[in-house]
Amino acid sequence: MTRRQRRLTLIGISLAVLGLAAALALSALRESIVFFYSPTEIAEKGVAPGTRIRIGGLVKEASLQKNGLDARFEVTDGAKVLAVTYRGVLPDLFREKQGIVAEGALDASGVFRADTVLAKHDENYMPKEVADALKKQGVWHEDKGKGGAK
Repeated sequence: MTRRQRRLTLIGISLAVLGLAAALALSALRESIVFFYSPTEIAEKGVAPGTRIRIGGLVKEASLQKNGLDARFEVTDGAKVLAVTYRGVLPDLFREKQGIVAEGALDASGVFRADTVLAKHDENYMPKEVADALKKQGVWHEDKGKGGAK
C-alpha cells in the first residue's frame, strides 16, 4: 500500500467514525427534545396521545381543584382551554390567572398529565413561549410590563 493510499484510507475511516458519532449524538438529542404548544396549537395540530410536550398559558380562573397531592386545573391561551392533572406539590407561586409551563403528555381522553409544573417567578416575568402564544391569541396586555397578561 502506498503512502497516499494509507493516508486516504485513514481519512476515510476518520470521516466514517466522525459521521457515526454525529449520528449517535443527534439520535440521543432527538429523544430528549420536548416541543412547546399552547392549548390552541394542541387542538389545531392534533398532538398524538403519549407524545411528550410542554404546554403553556394562564391558569383559568376557578378551575383549580386540589385533593391532597392531586391537582386538576385548566390552562388557557384565551381561545382554547386544556384540562391538566398533576400529582405533586405545586410551586409556591402557582395560582389562578398566572402564567405557567407544564411538561408531560396527553392521555387518550385529551387530558394533559403533567409531571412538571413551573410557575412564573415574579410579577414581571412570563416564559417567552407563553408570552408569544398569548400575544398570538391577542390576550397579551402590553401596559402590565414584560410579563403582564389580561
